[in-house]
Amino acid sequence: MYRFRPSIFVALLLTVPFATIALRQSSASPAVGGPSQESASKSTGSATLLEKVRAATARFRDINVALAEGFVQGTPCVSGPDFGAMGVHFVLPSRIAGGVLSADEPEALIYEPLQGGAFRLVGVEFIVIATTWTQRHPDGSPPELEGHLLNLIDAPNRFGLPAFYELHVWGWEDNPVGSFADWNTHVTCAHQPGT
Repeated sequence: MYRFRPSIFVALLLTVPFATIALRQSSASPAVGGPSQESASKSTGSATLLEKVRAATARFRDINVALAEGFVQGTPCVSGPDFGAMGVHFVLPSRIAGGVLSADEPEALIYEPLQGGAFRLVGVEFIVIATTWTQRHPDGSPPELEGHLLNLIDAPNRFGLPAFYELHVWGWEDNPVGSFADWNTHVTCAHQPGT
């Protein structure tokens, strides 16, 4: 029922240049919820990134809610190079093209496929295209969210995207190697259809 759609990533690749043009034409104002505001909230003892992600995504434990809100399957189940997996990414393309990082608005929801075709929410991924970030932050500041630096995934990459920054947050499945690691040894692709 939920199949990988390469057209989603083609649409992303086409959307990014238009978003870039729009950003050049708009006034150079800092991103709402960007690092400077997030740094201020950290010093006031606010909730951790993990807590914020759980609060913001609890409704998406039902995948039908995510689909109704516009999330679309962007990848099949992604397994690790040596161990563990990420899972199936359901993305909201407009958030990826927007280039704004916000703890309560992840660009991707990550689901583990279960027997019988069901999906279980295990985490989220924050994603920003590298060129979009650079244009929005000409001061050269690296992308960070709540004090956590994002990882650069250069192009070419397995997703067919231009270079991008990403951060995984395992809000719904414990990860023995860390809540922000890319691969989770408690997640498997064993029940992906066709495997």
